[in-house]
Amino acid sequence: MPSKPAPLSTPARRAALLHWGCALAGVALAGCSAPAPMPRGEVRGASATPHELAQSDVNRMATLGMRANLDGLFLLMDKLYRRNPAEWRKGESPGREQAAARVRAAITQRQPWGPLQGKRDIEALALALDPGFAGDRVAAFIHATADMLITAHGDRVEFFLLDSLDAQHVYNAARNVEVAVWMLSQRRGASGQPLLLADEITPTERNLSFEREFGKIIARLDLLAAVVTEKYRRAAISYVQGLLGGSFLQFLPVR
Repeated sequence: MPSKPAPLSTPARRAALLHWGCALAGVALAGCSAPAPMPRGEVRGASATPHELAQSDVNRMATLGMRANLDGLFLLMDKLYRRNPAEWRKGESPGREQAAARVRAAITQRQPWGPLQGKRDIEALALALDPGFAGDRVAAFIHATADMLITAHGDRVEFFLLDSLDAQHVYNAARNVEVAVWMLSQRRGASGQPLLLADEITPTERNLSFEREFGKIIARLDLLAAVVTEKYRRAAISYVQGLLGGSFLQFLPVR
C-alpha cells in the first residue's frame, strides 16, 4: 500500500492557513468596496408594488420613464408659471398653485383641456404654440405635450407583460419635444416677445434649467426607443443563454 503523505508540521500548517486566509480576505474585501459619496443626494428607487410581478424589465423601464417624464413636465409647468405669471391669470384659478393643480389633474385623469378645443397630441401641441392662441399657454403647452407623450406610449402610463410599445412612436415623441422646444424659443407673438419666457442668457446670468429638463425628457424617450427595438432580440438571446447555461449548471456524478 502506498504510504500516506506526512502531515504538515505546525509551522507549515500555519503558513498554509495564513496563505489561504489572506486570499479569502482579499476576495471578500474586493467585493466590499467603499460606498459612493453622496454630496448631492442619494439615489432612491420606487417603492415595490405587487404590480411589478406582471412587468418585464422593459415594462418597468417604460413605467419609470413615463413617471419621470410627467414629473419633469410638472416641474417645467411650475417654472413657466413663475416666469410667466400672466398666463395662469388667464384661467379661472385664484393662484399659480391652483392653476398647476388643475392641469396636473386633467393630465393624470386623461381629461381634455377646454382651451385646446378638443384637439389631441400633436394637433393640440400645434395649437398651444400658435402665436394667435389667446388662452393660458403654459397650461395648454404642458397638457398637449403630456398628451402627446402618453399617446406615443399607446395611451398608457403603466406597462405590463401583455402591453407592447412602438419604438418609432416613442422616437417620434422625442423629436416632437425637440421641435416644441425650438418653437418655444424662436416663435414670437404679435408684440415681438417670445411665446413664453423660459431660458435666459444675459451678460450677468445664464439660466438654462428649462433646456436641461427638456433634455432629460428627450434622452429618456430616445433610450426607451432604443431598448424597445432590442426587446425581442434580447428575449431570444436570453433564451439561448438559458439553454447554454443549463448545460453547464448540471450536478456532476460523484460515484
